[in-house]
Amino acid sequence: MKLGLSTIALAALLGSSLSLATAARAQQQQSPVPDAPTPQAPRPLSSVDGPITPGMGASSQPSQSAPSQPAASSSSPAAQPQSAPRNPAPASPAKDELQAAPPELPAAGEGIDKITTLIRLHVNYVDVPVTVKDAKGKLVAGLTWRDFRVYENDTLMHLDTFTVDPAPLSVAFVIDQSLTSDVMAKVNNSLGAIQGALTPYDEIAVFSYNNGAQERTGFTGAQSARVPAVLAMTKATGADMLVPVSDGPLAGCSVRQNGSCVDPNLQPGRSAGGSTFMTIPKEIHTLNDAILAAAKELSTRPKERRRIIYVISDGKEYGSKAKFSEVLRYLEHNKTAVYGTAVGESARWGEGYIDRFHIPLTSYENILIKYTQATGGTLDAAGSINSIEKSYARIAEEARTKYLLGYYSHEPSIDGKFRKVEVRVDRPGLTVSTINGYYPSAQDVR
Repeated sequence: MKLGLSTIALAALLGSSLSLATAARAQQQQSPVPDAPTPQAPRPLSSVDGPITPGMGASSQPSQSAPSQPAASSSSPAAQPQSAPRNPAPASPAKDELQAAPPELPAAGEGIDKITTLIRLHVNYVDVPVTVKDAKGKLVAGLTWRDFRVYENDTLMHLDTFTVDPAPLSVAFVIDQSLTSDVMAKVNNSLGAIQGALTPYDEIAVFSYNNGAQERTGFTGAQSARVPAVLAMTKATGADMLVPVSDGPLAGCSVRQNGSCVDPNLQPGRSAGGSTFMTIPKEIHTLNDAILAAAKELSTRPKERRRIIYVISDGKEYGSKAKFSEVLRYLEHNKTAVYGTAVGESARWGEGYIDRFHIPLTSYENILIKYTQATGGTLDAAGSINSIEKSYARIAEEARTKYLLGYYSHEPSIDGKFRKVEVRVDRPGLTVSTINGYYPSAQDVR
């Protein structure tokens, strides 16, 4: 039994020795592992003369690369790869070397044209706001573009846009301070209702006139706290005509020197009149100047807003430097509509209609109606405080909610000629209010 164990142990040792010898012979028969390739320097760029510095580009200085080391023999297993030394960083170029020539400096206003490409197509786009009322003077809603016909210079135009969306208003409010004291008191008490007719999207400027126009405030938010303060400062007492005295101790000149009047214009028999005739002083109502001042302020507002001049006056005109034709032309150039509330004599039944006619060699009794008819506005007549306040809301609603028709004119873009516009509605019994025409301007070129 002991002999069997020794024989088994000896056989195990002999087998292990044979396995180790076989593994050693197999390892010697394997081929040796070759060395890795020697790192090579990168090939230089063909279009670059010098080294490249990050953030500064290529330099004109020659490359200062060190000579490459000889590659180690791949046949020697003991050879180790060696890398080329790193190039030293070149010196930063001076400011003059970086940009020797100055950049292009375009003229004022031409910078955007130098960096962009603009495609200009000159066309003449025309917006025509239209108000439609029935026989009772109420606004008519629900019309479509098929109900309208637009003519320019008696030529039927193709409608390109049609909308009934309300537009924000830019309102220049003009107050006549040359009214009589009783009418002026009604106007003063109604000014607080102006803000109630406007929305927070609207804006308002306030003007007044008596002997000359005066701007009370430029455009500000219609619901701002500034508006009531400005309107309170605009209140006036009015101007009442005194009874002229042409005879008696109080007539003529009260200041005399050596028996003669100091001012010859007040001498009896001159411009002040005498015992045989009486010269009535001229009234001053500079309505044209006031509308022109408001129109100039409105011309600065964006064309996307609806430009409105709202006048509360009796419509009298005398003493203005600007003429009616000149002011109307300016309004038609800038697409501005005039609305108004007639008070005083122009609001009386019958008399207000007669005042629309001008007697030669006299002052205009009501020229406001001519402005409203030519620009597509509306003139209301109001005699009481309540009716004046209602006219504010009614006119603001009418100015905001209009049918807006748009078309492209076939006339030259800017030729300076007046273009007559006519709008017709294919329904009976309706009244159409719109502009009589317009003068083309640079604002219409798109």
